[in-house]
Amino acid sequence: MTTIIKPEHLIDSVADALQYISYFHPMDYIRALGAAYEAEQGPAAKDAIAQILTNSRMCAEGHRPICQDTGIVTVFVKWGQDCRLEGDRSLQQVVDEGVRRAYLHPENRLRASILADPAFARTNTKDNTPSVLHVEMVPGHHVDVTVAAKGGGSENKSKFKMLNPSDSIVDWVLEMVPQMGAGWCPPGMLGIGIGGTAEKAVLLAKESLMGDIDMAQLKARGPSNKIEEMRIEIFDKVNALGIGAQGLGGLATILDVKIMDWPTHAASKPVAMIPNCAATRHAHFHLDGTGPAYLEPPSLEEWPKVEWTPSKESIRVDLDTLTPEIVASWKPGDRLLLNGKMLTGRDAAHKRIADMKARGEPLPVEFAGRVIYYVGPVDPVAGEVVGPAGPTTATRMDKFTDMMLDTGLLAMVGKAERGPAAIESIKRHGSAYLMAVGGAAYLVARAIKASKVVGFEDLGMEAIYEFEVRDMPVTVAVDATGTSVHHTAPLVWRDKIARERLLEQA
Repeated sequence: MTTIIKPEHLIDSVADALQYISYFHPMDYIRALGAAYEAEQGPAAKDAIAQILTNSRMCAEGHRPICQDTGIVTVFVKWGQDCRLEGDRSLQQVVDEGVRRAYLHPENRLRASILADPAFARTNTKDNTPSVLHVEMVPGHHVDVTVAAKGGGSENKSKFKMLNPSDSIVDWVLEMVPQMGAGWCPPGMLGIGIGGTAEKAVLLAKESLMGDIDMAQLKARGPSNKIEEMRIEIFDKVNALGIGAQGLGGLATILDVKIMDWPTHAASKPVAMIPNCAATRHAHFHLDGTGPAYLEPPSLEEWPKVEWTPSKESIRVDLDTLTPEIVASWKPGDRLLLNGKMLTGRDAAHKRIADMKARGEPLPVEFAGRVIYYVGPVDPVAGEVVGPAGPTTATRMDKFTDMMLDTGLLAMVGKAERGPAAIESIKRHGSAYLMAVGGAAYLVARAIKASKVVGFEDLGMEAIYEFEVRDMPVTVAVDATGTSVHHTAPLVWRDKIARERLLEQA
């Protein structure tokens, strides 16, 4: 008997799942992060995890995005061979209509981040379509769908290599993870694909991230095969690197490692690794021809009782009277609460500023004496000043840092580490780089009390805004002397973890 799958059923199910994962973390992630919070000893990392957990509960309550980067949509479909899609639209068209409806939902509009003509014009499609669709025909008369929304910050840290057959996968992972920095917003998961061909290994890595976090259960029962042994080995050795939450140094860099493999050529050993960030977003549903599938919301009682508040050591900063002398007084790791007016700008705005300066054209705003926030916010709804507005990865702006600091800019706010050239420029200009927590976008947005576009309005979420903030939490990541906590803190925690393990073995 053939099962008829109506397009509207699939469209409604995809739209519901994408809205669901925009504001509900998977509960396996929340439980694992709660356990990591309890175990964490690094003060900065513990504070960052508290912000992520608090943000998560706020988003679950308010039905607003966990992260301002609401992701590129990937859909895995296992299509029963006894099923038929009704109508004359392709499966891609039907799935994309579900994506479109989810991202344009008037009560929870999600950020459109997908650009057509990626090599040249890079034009926003305005509705986050098309999705990336993977279809497998399987026996049966049901359709199983996994929907994921993957942020650019973590996707950009994906790694792939054709290893020699005798090379160590574990050694390669341990070489790659420090190179990933903190732009993928740890703590999260590592998905690893082994074997097949180049494209198959990468697909396996992405698909592995759709599984539940179960490292604690695996360790409790013990590994039953070589793959599970490797999962545990990588988990322990990556966390021993001391990178920690947001790269601030600590015990929890990853919460799990997932591995999928496939037979490969005798001369090959393709390996891919893709991290999942603190905004882990995926959901699964099943269609049998009887109607749409709607996901049951989790109970708010399942969230850990963690309510982030600023630490007593936090320093309040008035952005409207900020001076180079005040910036010079900040020390690496200082926690600040920003108050007053700041500008925003990210990739497209920085590129346009560079082009305008090259042509000798006046800029739309004055940057001297100001602070800039690397952000692309979600559109506001229901009276909000701004939608979720967490930081984007600062390293993408590194090549513009010298140019921007030459304008008299005093400080920058983003997430993750800065590269050597940017740090040298910060030191030379006596400025600073401040880090906001990736994965706490709704919490950060609550600190924004006013917002207006002051430049490049046509760039949408990449326009230059002026935000007025009240007690926006940040950490001094690079101070005016060029000292970076992303360099120093993990080294301290790596040595601390190593010493503690030696004591345990003694």
